[in-house]
Amino acid sequence: MGKLNVVVLRYLSRDDFRVLTAVEMGMKNHEIVPVSLLASIASLKHGGCNKVLRELVKHKLVAYERSKTVQGYRLNNGGYDYLALKTFCSREVLISVGNQIGVGKESDIYIVASPNDEQYALKLHRLGRTSFRNLKNKRDYHQHRKNMSWLYLSRLSAMKEFAYMKALYDRGFPVPKPVDYNRHAVVMELINGYPLCQVHKLQDPSSLYNEFMELIVKLANHGLIHGDFNEFNLMLDDQDHITMIDFPQMVSTSHVNAEWYFDRDVKCIRDFFARRYQYESELFPTFKDIRRSCSLDVNVSASGFTKDLERDGALLDPKNTDTHSCLPFSSVKLTAPHTHTVSL
Repeated sequence: MGKLNVVVLRYLSRDDFRVLTAVEMGMKNHEIVPVSLLASIASLKHGGCNKVLRELVKHKLVAYERSKTVQGYRLNNGGYDYLALKTFCSREVLISVGNQIGVGKESDIYIVASPNDEQYALKLHRLGRTSFRNLKNKRDYHQHRKNMSWLYLSRLSAMKEFAYMKALYDRGFPVPKPVDYNRHAVVMELINGYPLCQVHKLQDPSSLYNEFMELIVKLANHGLIHGDFNEFNLMLDDQDHITMIDFPQMVSTSHVNAEWYFDRDVKCIRDFFARRYQYESELFPTFKDIRRSCSLDVNVSASGFTKDLERDGALLDPKNTDTHSCLPFSSVKLTAPHTHTVSL
């Protein structure tokens, strides 16, 4: 799952991208795509396709695999990255990629620039990392399918995050402005701030505490529960303005365990303020305080979890709620941005 290296991107030919696209298309029905099928999809001669594939393997954009029954190629994360970046370039959304500024269990974040020299954040979803292998059984991105590739799940995760972000942004919620998405990549506004977990002093803890609680209630009134509302997914700027990030795990207030998820979000904030800022308040919202005003959950099909997870007592039983239950699905470690960029 190495870092994104875009240096080779500028040297790839049209045939290279035709073969990369052919591998992607072939993987819809094959775990390993045979060369004969790739040549057919890419409309290239067999020998020419093999030559391109050797170069793509050399640059770790595709991988060659062989078993007793089949031999062929599959797409790597690098190849999937390049296909998404190529699309962004053709849409004139991006022109260069800078340094990595964040890394989490299921995503990598980079600074990118547009042709107008505007800086954005590029989030690449990386579902399927070693510590996250059971995600496929806990999230319902794949609906009723049994065998899903991690690239496909990453694509669905990005699609859902962009949908949530756009819906929330259009309704005035403090989230990054969504710019575009393609495959497993989401381009959004670059927030000038820091995760709450890195903020050790606040000018007015009580005021900020109230803002967080009001935001939880406002989400619920719109039919949504963040499900991961904690110090890792909340950002503050120098004026203590809040920005909420990371939405793929959102659930509907109609979810069978909605009250427990709501209470967990509230508890995460209460525990963090007591632990970090020595601030405790007897005032906090409950699920009964919700006054639903619209159905944003219906608009974005919020569920986030399968029936199998609903029956998983280890995660859903409130008796098992502890400090570890507040750990994020996608905790992102952010670093200071650098100016070094590579043009695409």
